[in-house]
Amino acid sequence: MVREEKRVAVDGRELTLTNLSKVFWPEDGYTKADLIHYYTEIFSYLAPYLRDRPLVVTRYPNGIFGKSFYQKNLPNYAPEWIETVAVPTESEKRVIRFPVCQDLSTLLWLVNQGAVELHPWLSRRDKLDYPDFAVFDLDPDPPSSIVEARQVAQVLQRFLTALGLQVVIKTSGATGLHLYVPLAREETYEEVRDFCGLVAQAVAAELPDLATVERKVAKRQGKVYIDWLQNIRGQTICAPYSVRPLPHAPVSTPLRSEEVEEVTGGCNIKTMRRRIKEEGELFREALAGGGILRQALANLRPQKGGITAFGS
Repeated sequence: MVREEKRVAVDGRELTLTNLSKVFWPEDGYTKADLIHYYTEIFSYLAPYLRDRPLVVTRYPNGIFGKSFYQKNLPNYAPEWIETVAVPTESEKRVIRFPVCQDLSTLLWLVNQGAVELHPWLSRRDKLDYPDFAVFDLDPDPPSSIVEARQVAQVLQRFLTALGLQVVIKTSGATGLHLYVPLAREETYEEVRDFCGLVAQAVAAELPDLATVERKVAKRQGKVYIDWLQNIRGQTICAPYSVRPLPHAPVSTPLRSEEVEEVTGGCNIKTMRRRIKEEGELFREALAGGGILRQALANLRPQKGGITAFGS
């Protein structure tokens, strides 16, 4: 068999792309070439959410129904020009060399290795212990769906706004929604997580028939799980504009606030570029900074059965 190869120049570097006709999405016929084309087209919008962050990728070298694995450590055979950040881990008793995606050539090298999903850290390498944003992951447990998730998202957004915080929202690319709260990088992951736990519990208490903070899937009773435990050092969530390894190649899609009420899904690798052309880059406020959780905490007040927010 002749090995399929294509040499391209990217960022002044020569890359060898392989197996471009390999089908990654069998039901749709989308190939590795389609994935590479998507990330090339979208990179200028995606780049700010990857730059300077340790990156975890999910690799599917034989397509989305083939064997997959998470990759944290950059392989030894990777090009020397790919930047890394060394992070010691107590749990794994080793130092992990996370790739840092500073340019398109790095991303395309990773995608050529079969990377589909992109999971950057919530913090940057200059202040690894201080996240840029807090994250709430709304995950519907069937029979709940995106319909219930968006109801929870609206209440959560109102609650956070009443605390003086800004919120930006995107689809997960699956069945849920991700809410980001831009921060001033003044609180540690532990402080951010504690704050998010209080908020998640308050919203779940306000919506007992819709939402839950129950970690065990078997006990979620078909409700929307408000996952606030993503706010842990080293924990990751898929980047805006990241492709997901699901049928039709969906993309984690930024939303306008008014879209949340009616959203039923997001874009995919064939439609995302057109949406950006029509709507612009809707997620940039996630990196605007500014939110200080100590000030937001001052707006929390106790009430019978839980807590609420002044002005909510």
